[in-house]
This record gives sequence, C-alpha cells and structure tokens, in this order.
Amino acid sequence: MKGRRPWAGGLACAFLSTTATCADIPLYSTGPSEDSAFVRFVNALPGAAPLAVDAASTRVELGGLYSVSGYLPVQPGKSLEGTMNAQGQSVPLALGFSPGEFVTIIALPDAKAGLAQTTIRETPDDFNGLKASLAFFNTDASCLDASLRPAGRNADIFNAVSLGSVQRRSINPVRLSVQLVCANSHAGSTLDLGELKAGERYSVFLLPGAKLLAITDSLTL
Repeated sequence: MKGRRPWAGGLACAFLSTTATCADIPLYSTGPSEDSAFVRFVNALPGAAPLAVDAASTRVELGGLYSVSGYLPVQPGKSLEGTMNAQGQSVPLALGFSPGEFVTIIALPDAKAGLAQTTIRETPDDFNGLKASLAFFNTDASCLDASLRPAGRNADIFNAVSLGSVQRRSINPVRLSVQLVCANSHAGSTLDLGELKAGERYSVFLLPGAKLLAITDSLTL
C-alpha cells in the first residue's frame, strides 16, 4: 500500500496544547477517543500541483502527486479557520467538529474556479481490534454507482458510494487487491492494498479520473 506523506510538524503541534515534539503514530490502539476529533487534508490536484494550507497561524504544504496528511487532533466545539491555496487560487476553510468525528478535507480541481474543496465526515463505530477497518471515499463525479470489490471477484466490499461520501466496514486482516467499478463495469487497474493488519484503519480514495489512492490512517503528533 502506498504510504501517506507526513505533514510538516508545525501545524500538527499547533493544534495540540501540550505536545513538544511531532511524530507519526498509529491512529489508535483501543478505539477512538470520545473527547477528541480529527482532521486531515488530501491533495487531489493533478500534475503534482502543491497545496498550501494556512491555518492555526502556520503554513504547511502538501506537495507531490496525490498526497495525504495524517489526522490532526482538534478540540470539538472550536472552529478551524484558514485557507487552502494552489495554482494561484484560494478557498476558505471554516468548520467545526463533533466529539469522535473524523473529518477529511479534499482539495479538488475545478473547471471554473481552478480549486475546490469537499469535506467528508465520519463518526466510526465499527472498531474491532481483531479486524481491519477499511473506508472508501468517493470524490469522482464521473464514476456512477462507485463500488469497490476484491480483484477477481464479483461481490462488492462497498456498493454505490455516493459522490462526496464515505463508507467504512470491518474486514478480515488479509492481503487484498481491489477493483474499482463504475456503472457496474470495471474501471482502471486493480490496486494492491498489501497485507491488512488487525486493529489498523485504512482509506481508499476515489479521485477524479477514476484514480484510486490507498493509505494507512495514522495520527500526526
């Protein structure tokens, strides 16, 4: 599975009141905390266009092709305000968080404005230390009835995930390759997720152009 790119440490630390150093750690080992929320950013812009996020008085760049930050702990009830900037365009950020919520903000290309964002929220309740947790995020308007199934099989893991939404489920910790299905037809090549591990969380993103990106979810401190 393709690993995610860590954020520069400054913004991660800016969200935390007592952390002196920053490091990547597993998202959680015993289940989600009820008194925290988490936010991450995805650069889904084509052509390796860098994405800059200005928030919490810190500027952080997500460069490279299709890069993803780790989850940042944020305090529920407080607003995150700032901007996302890329290719000379800017879009504002202003959102709040509920306890136990995981929020993914995705920067997407826009034919008119050049830059757009979509926010996808989830409050997982499926944590099982004996299973792997897999999510499928859909941001591709061209893929109708977006589904994901194991390579070489007809049974879907996720079925008809609507645009701008996510489905998550617990699955057995096995080696897994997946196939994207749009309008009941295979789209693109299979994606090898590698050997899934019990107690870990994984995300597969469907990006514009029927592109799949897979990461292991983690927390940035």
